[in-house]
Amino acid sequence: MTTSTSTRAQEFRDQLSTRVIVADGAMGTMLYSRGVFINRCFDELNLSAPDTVRQIHQEYAKAGAEILETNTFGATRHRLAAFGFAEKLKAINLAGVQLAREAANGAYVAGAVGPLNLRIEPLGPTSFAEARAAFREQIDVLLEAGVDLLIFETFGNLDELREAVMAGHDASGGHVPMVAQVTIDDFGHLPGGTDTETFTREMNSW
Repeated sequence: MTTSTSTRAQEFRDQLSTRVIVADGAMGTMLYSRGVFINRCFDELNLSAPDTVRQIHQEYAKAGAEILETNTFGATRHRLAAFGFAEKLKAINLAGVQLAREAANGAYVAGAVGPLNLRIEPLGPTSFAEARAAFREQIDVLLEAGVDLLIFETFGNLDELREAVMAGHDASGGHVPMVAQVTIDDFGHLPGGTDTETFTREMNSW
């Protein structure tokens, strides 16, 4: 953990304790609007179409976003492997952070981490330890690249989110702020049926 990263992390915590910090919007939606179809690996565009990714970051920054999320939502090994890019995991994540940093103009750069697209125990064959290791592999690269914080996006399984958060904590030693986001239905339930009150209680117990 570099001194500059630690300083930015503390600055973010201090700012968040006193005011609302405005984040950017969806990267995938913006890429799709530019003609990138959903059968593409959006994360790999950090390497093959960096100007497009950078421009989207710049537009969000110009619109007033104070947090820019890296284009790395699906940049874990299993998800990249589905497109044949597993061995480019490090390069894709490093480039994702670099592109966001180039456009940031003072905004915080958040390493975006999405679900693994794997069924983890007790619903599937992937163990908690395997899930945590998969998240850790990506997070280690994001931290190496110097993100200011981590954002875990649109999780629907609390067990999986817990492993992601713990991977982030283990990797950073608790020094990097982490934001956990979940997806819920119109009634405040996660896809697995957990209500938001239970979710809050679970989060506070970690």
